[in-house]
Amino acid sequence: MKKIYLLLLLIITLPALSQTIISGKVVDNKGEGLPFANISLEGTYDGGSSDIDGNFSFSTEEKGDHILQASMIGYRTLKENIAITDTEISIDFKLTESINSLNAVVVTAGMFEASDEKKMVMLKPMDIVTTAGAGADIVSVMQFLPGANRVGETEGLFVRGGSANETKTVIDGMIVQNPFFSSTPDVPQRGRFNPFMFKGTAFSTGGYSAMYGQALSSVLLLNTQDKQGENSNINLGLNMAGATASYTHKGWITGTVNYTNLSPLLNLVKTNIDFEKVPQGFGTSLTINENFANNSSLKVYGTYTDNSSALVLPTYDEQNGTYLFENNNVNTFSNASYRRSFDEGNWVMQAGLSYSNNKDNLLIDDINSDRNDKRTQARMVWSRLFGEEQSSSINFGAEYHDIKLSNLYGEYKLNLNDKFTSIFAESEFYITSKLAGRLGLRTEHSSIIGEMNLAPRVSLAYKAGKYAQFSLAAGRFYQNPDKEYLYINQNLGYENADHVILNYQVKKNDRTFRTEVFYKKYNNLVSEETDSFDPNPYRFPTGLTDNSGKGYAQGFDVFFRDQKSLKSGDFWLTYSYLDTERQFKNYSSQVLPSFASKHNFSAIYKQFFDAIATNVGVTFTHTSGRPIYTINEDFKDVEYTKAFQNLSLSASHVKQFGNQFVVFYATLDNVLGRNNIFGYRYSADGKERYAVKPTSNRSFFFGINWTIGQLNGRSKEADLNF
Repeated sequence: MKKIYLLLLLIITLPALSQTIISGKVVDNKGEGLPFANISLEGTYDGGSSDIDGNFSFSTEEKGDHILQASMIGYRTLKENIAITDTEISIDFKLTESINSLNAVVVTAGMFEASDEKKMVMLKPMDIVTTAGAGADIVSVMQFLPGANRVGETEGLFVRGGSANETKTVIDGMIVQNPFFSSTPDVPQRGRFNPFMFKGTAFSTGGYSAMYGQALSSVLLLNTQDKQGENSNINLGLNMAGATASYTHKGWITGTVNYTNLSPLLNLVKTNIDFEKVPQGFGTSLTINENFANNSSLKVYGTYTDNSSALVLPTYDEQNGTYLFENNNVNTFSNASYRRSFDEGNWVMQAGLSYSNNKDNLLIDDINSDRNDKRTQARMVWSRLFGEEQSSSINFGAEYHDIKLSNLYGEYKLNLNDKFTSIFAESEFYITSKLAGRLGLRTEHSSIIGEMNLAPRVSLAYKAGKYAQFSLAAGRFYQNPDKEYLYINQNLGYENADHVILNYQVKKNDRTFRTEVFYKKYNNLVSEETDSFDPNPYRFPTGLTDNSGKGYAQGFDVFFRDQKSLKSGDFWLTYSYLDTERQFKNYSSQVLPSFASKHNFSAIYKQFFDAIATNVGVTFTHTSGRPIYTINEDFKDVEYTKAFQNLSLSASHVKQFGNQFVVFYATLDNVLGRNNIFGYRYSADGKERYAVKPTSNRSFFFGINWTIGQLNGRSKEADLNF
């Protein structure tokens, strides 16, 4: 029996006697110990974790040649070849920060990222729809961000002294020809797209990537949602402006129909506009989003809308004189993008095809004034990932646009056809985790202008601390002149602008502070020679034109957002200062353009009440006065409008019943009823002027949205994480 016990004892103790102890220390580049690092023998279950000082120790029964690795989130994994015998092994690891870690520097100068895919997250779709005073409109919310200038009498995004046509809207890399509903004199129009279509929104205030062009000031980059699930659901909506219904089948295809009629709204809200025919229309859209087995995906979006309205507008030439502005708009837009990766993700190919056709059948004071815009475009981009953990890339590609524009006014018809091509290349690279760069070059050719341009771009970013960084961006940007000028003179050349932007940003504990200083120089702007100045923004050019115009814009922005201090609260502060002057169009000297204001301030506060599943929001905006230029202006003693101020409220309440979500929402705009004025229009002799006012002095809006069925990914309107 003693022999049996002795044998069992030997069996138990032999493995312990044959184990080898492996120990050491894990440190960072400065030699400081890294706690909680993982150390393991590759291909085995043996290993351990470092203590608070970075020390580790574990034992193994393995023998022979093995690979010992040390890993930690935010650092590059380090591997060492070791030979395991009966002798104790001591080995130290020095880990370097991972380029792809959350602490890596990101190029941010001139760019507001609003995508969950990047570190610099500023806005999400839910931020857009819950911002008071914006009406769930993407561009309206962007006007609350630094660098944007609020202009209330027309649609568009005015950025750092640039006009609305100097900003381009891009969906999945493709320029959108008509991102807003049809323009009406002194009546701003909404954007055509729902914020929940997009997973990310990047708003550029300048210095943007060489991947995009034809925008002197800014690009608004919208990237559509990826496929998020396999569920089916129905979504129904009803509000004061119409009704909508959509059905999603197994997560990959969605069909939507909507009907718009402003009669309920206009019956309850007093407006400053006389409608001969209440705006109404019909629309439908189809979305396809599918992932395939060969590391590829396809996105297709198509929409068709038919809208009509008739307004009685003042002529300004005689007391109480009016004319009829009637429009029937038909818009077709389709956008398809295909993405595929090769070589284990080292190569990525993205191809896009888009077509848009916008037709306005206009009747202006009994004169046919139709306008038609068509754009067909194709785009191909290849990306090669390289460097540590594929953190760097080189992107190169080309795009082609076939653009056809026409305007009819009575017996006069104007046509413009342009074949536009561009080639671009850009590299984004990390020198270290604290220093990143982006170099790009773009060349374009327009058949109308008949010349090529060359636009270099450069951006650098340096991490100044654990939470702070500096960024610098510079480059040249080209754009074709406005179509009204090209209609009458196709010998004009490209307009261009040079940008320089310095950015500082701190992001810590759900708080963001960001400030930028910028300088922008305009060259070769179109200048029109006229006998006298006419301030009418809708006038058609009549004088001789050339590219002798020039200008500049300079200033600084400040942005602060706090999502931490107040439980379930969100607070923004934005201030922009702009100093800009231009000599362009029919301006006889270099002055502050009529659409620009020196000071823009906004304060936004949102609070979510968990107990009652309700979100409330408050927005206050202040915009300093804009210059008022009269007929035959000498630009010496300039008058300014009074400051624009607006206080808006919003609220939304969510109810959940199993797989059903109901959202009730309401907004109140210009709570204090302030009598805001955007500018003035003049009689032909300049003796009488008439104020341009908002569509309504005070307005409210409410509606309901009902979702039935399983949602794909995170919920949309029903997302309680406001």
